[in-house]
Amino acid sequence: MEKERCIIIGILLSLLCVPILAESEISGLIRSGQYSQGTLSSVRQPSQDKQSSDGVYSVGAYPLYTPELAQGEGREIIQIFCRFCHSTTYITMQPPLPAATWEGVVHKMINTYGAPISEDSAKQIISYLRAHYTPINRKQ
Repeated sequence: MEKERCIIIGILLSLLCVPILAESEISGLIRSGQYSQGTLSSVRQPSQDKQSSDGVYSVGAYPLYTPELAQGEGREIIQIFCRFCHSTTYITMQPPLPAATWEGVVHKMINTYGAPISEDSAKQIISYLRAHYTPINRKQ
């Protein structure tokens, strides 16, 4: 009895969905969007919002510069190899990381992302990061 009731409910649901599926003239299209005719590669921009004179707008300070790396031995190596793929901001924006974590990050850049860093250069980079960007010695 339960099985028959499930079959009947399934058939009724299928019949109720047919008008919904049939609203499109294109076979297989369940729901049509709100598209407009236009030429390819031209995106219509919305009109500019009108701003009232009594509106209050404020934003915090945005750093519009890349913070300098800490002065020290190995800084030039970092600027050569790390900036090959990304900004040095990725280093300065990190929270102070333990020395072992920095070593893991450098090895990840080499092994996972294919950074062309020699073993000697990697040691210098790790040494620099340990000297300037760990919780013990991070200069804010």
